[in-house]
Amino acid sequence: MGKTPKIAVMGGGSWATAIAKICMANQERRIGWYMRRKEQIAEFQQLGRNPSYLPTAQFDVSRIDFSANINEVVKKSDILIFVTPSPFLKQHLKKLRVPLKNKLIVSAIKGIVPDDNLVVSEYFHKEYDVRLENLMVISGPSHAEEVAMDRLSYLTIGGFSRENSKMLADMLRCNYVKTSVVDDVFGLEYASVLKNVYAIAAGICHGLKYGDNFQAVLVSNAIQEMNRFLNIVNEKQRNINESAYLGDLLVTAYSKFSRNRTFGTMIGKGYSVKTAQLEMEMIAEGYYGTKCIYEINKDYQVNMPILNAVYNILYGKISPVIEIKVLTDLIR
Repeated sequence: MGKTPKIAVMGGGSWATAIAKICMANQERRIGWYMRRKEQIAEFQQLGRNPSYLPTAQFDVSRIDFSANINEVVKKSDILIFVTPSPFLKQHLKKLRVPLKNKLIVSAIKGIVPDDNLVVSEYFHKEYDVRLENLMVISGPSHAEEVAMDRLSYLTIGGFSRENSKMLADMLRCNYVKTSVVDDVFGLEYASVLKNVYAIAAGICHGLKYGDNFQAVLVSNAIQEMNRFLNIVNEKQRNINESAYLGDLLVTAYSKFSRNRTFGTMIGKGYSVKTAQLEMEMIAEGYYGTKCIYEINKDYQVNMPILNAVYNILYGKISPVIEIKVLTDLIR
């Protein structure tokens, strides 16, 4: 890999748009950008912004190599940052003919690959023969909407190779983004899935009109539940109170920008899952993550009352009123 590796963003949603904005904060950098729909690319090039997401974020499109052909983008790039919703990742990769073996693969996907029940880095390692040292993840409390407004955000880069992680951290650092590096790749990925599940729980409770007092108890129990799960599935030295874990949970559980909290609030107010999904017009990753983690936990049997409550509501069709009332007796 040369001195200035070419970065490509893989995905066209709000977080992909925010990641691209961060990548282009260096005024010299040119990026590749894979979007599935040609019409979205054409409109983006005409307007100088993503027509569908984060409309306030303006881009110098002369420094972007857009393509709706995934193979074209992969072939011309060294670092691929995947930012597609996890349920659609396999659908995009089905068209891939270019090998990923010698690329640096970065996941900014806060979800699990459904059916396989694998975190994204593990999926690339097993299915695409990507070496562990070539895998990284981007995590941390960072809503796309705030990145679009240049509000200070903190990203944590997890990787098996500290050298590669540090290189990516340096490339993403700018005047409104601070970066740090850790080696807890799988832990970060599982934590980013779980915080979405817990944000749905917080939303459900909000929709049911539980107050701030209970929300504080819920979230403090959620971080303990997350810690129990991480320690069993990926035993490693980590500080669960760091921003990539606790911070990401807090912002997702409380923020008005959190689509998972919004989804949960709608469920708490009596919407069906399907109606809530249709009205939101965006993916709430926690819906899929709930089922994946629930199934994974069948093997580990970690005590996870909050996860179980969300699963029972979303997939067991149990009334949120009844399920959350039961949960209030299981947490302290």
